[in-house]
Amino acid sequence: MFRHRKKLYFSVLFLLMFSVTLAGCQTEPKSNSESSAQPGKQASTTAEKTLTISWPKDIGPLNPHEYTPNEFFAQGMYYEPLIDYGEGGKLVPKLAESWDISDDGKVYTFHLRKNVKFSDGSDFDANVVQKNFDTILANRDMHSWLGLISQIDKTEVIDPNTFKVTLKNRYYPALQEFAVVRPLRFLGAAGFPDDGNTAKGIKKPITTGPWVLSEYKKNEIAVFTRNDNYWGTKPNISKLTVKVIPDGEARVLALEKGDIDLIWGEGVISLDSFANLKSSGKFETSVSDPVGSRAMIVNTSKGPFADLNVRLALQHAVNKKALVDGVTNGVEKVADTIIASNFPYANTGLKPYDYNPDKAKALLDQAGWKLPEGKTVREKDGKPLEIELVYMGPDQIEKPMATAIQSDLKQIGVSLKTTGLERELRNKRMVSADFDLLFWNTYGAPYDPHSFVSTNYEPGYGIFESQQGLSMKNELHQQMKDVLLTVDEKERQKLYNSIFTTLHEQAVYLPISYLTNIAVYPKYVKGLKFPAHRDETPFDTLDIQK
Repeated sequence: MFRHRKKLYFSVLFLLMFSVTLAGCQTEPKSNSESSAQPGKQASTTAEKTLTISWPKDIGPLNPHEYTPNEFFAQGMYYEPLIDYGEGGKLVPKLAESWDISDDGKVYTFHLRKNVKFSDGSDFDANVVQKNFDTILANRDMHSWLGLISQIDKTEVIDPNTFKVTLKNRYYPALQEFAVVRPLRFLGAAGFPDDGNTAKGIKKPITTGPWVLSEYKKNEIAVFTRNDNYWGTKPNISKLTVKVIPDGEARVLALEKGDIDLIWGEGVISLDSFANLKSSGKFETSVSDPVGSRAMIVNTSKGPFADLNVRLALQHAVNKKALVDGVTNGVEKVADTIIASNFPYANTGLKPYDYNPDKAKALLDQAGWKLPEGKTVREKDGKPLEIELVYMGPDQIEKPMATAIQSDLKQIGVSLKTTGLERELRNKRMVSADFDLLFWNTYGAPYDPHSFVSTNYEPGYGIFESQQGLSMKNELHQQMKDVLLTVDEKERQKLYNSIFTTLHEQAVYLPISYLTNIAVYPKYVKGLKFPAHRDETPFDTLDIQK
């Protein structure tokens, strides 16, 4: 699922100009944005308030039911779910005013909010909810990373304001998963292609949300205007402009020049730049609570890491504290486990692996990887110990971390090749398990730990495939399936304890740090608040007070 949001570390001072082909403008009907604004104090006092942000990539086609090249943040700000994930993980009404759950935990009945309109003026009702679920369920394989999708048995329109979902089994994370950004959000009927299959694309992005897309030039700019017919609390600002600026340093320069008003997100600039902007005193800076874990997937299915001793050597060889302090300036914190202990069911008391190069060397010796006299790289049966680390090329954090890890492994006689790839190529390498090590992030709220385990046991994403070298893989993956279905809380915790212990002891992941969102903005930008949901945006609460 691929939650990816990142950029280049070593950057140039000037942004190279490329010729681009304009994709044309996708425009929402005027009647739902500018010309139909209701008279009143809010519309008049916020008419000139424009917030300009940058993003490293184009927002994509704003298809709520697809993944790359659609950008998470854009889908999250544009479309709405039935249920929202609020402060402290509280589940709150959104397009559903309320819901009921049957005694057996299999039937969810949603009572939809009345008098909600899509941005083209059409009604939001149970029939359009059904239309969205039909295309989602017709493409189950695409969405199988989300455990709820495979559990849905049937969906029903009870009446225009009531929609029912019946599951095959009781599935404890169901409500949390109704709150995710994709694919369980709702497109207006006129936005669907003629055959109804949004996996092939959409006609146009029709939303119930607070923003409408009013201007779009592919790879250059996207302009969102406030939907003044929005059913909920309207944004303070009237226009949100997203400029595509691929280079992190160019993004910093744009902020300093006043060309943009906000840098926000994970990995959008180097944390050296963040620290410099903070110390300048010219900008406000904010750091969110941990939103997930940064880690490396270790491929047990082939190569040197098929040997547990080599995997354990890796755990002891990487100086994570120096890595995190050096690359993130202490903004991120060292991760000792793949899921932070403050997440549900994850406080299992596992003992962290310490940084101990001598122990790492001894483990490699035990695995038969010896360091020949006069050489710097270990060998076994005449073959050098060479491994590859794949990272997201544009990421501001992963590239310098890869370089630092390369240096750490060199100290124990391991040759590490680092390969930076754009997201699409990196994802292809991941899903085919074509890597030795690969940077990966856990999902955070509201996904973990249940989505974490579902993408471990579900084939097709490269994680399951990378675990095929484990002797206990079948038992491990069965436990992952069982933990999502059990109705007994004690049994669920017992299963999670076993799952996390096995993954830790088998060194299937190398946890590195706990991720955060950062924000940098001029003092005239007010009201920034990081959402509880990792993939939501802070734009709706922001204000401009110059």
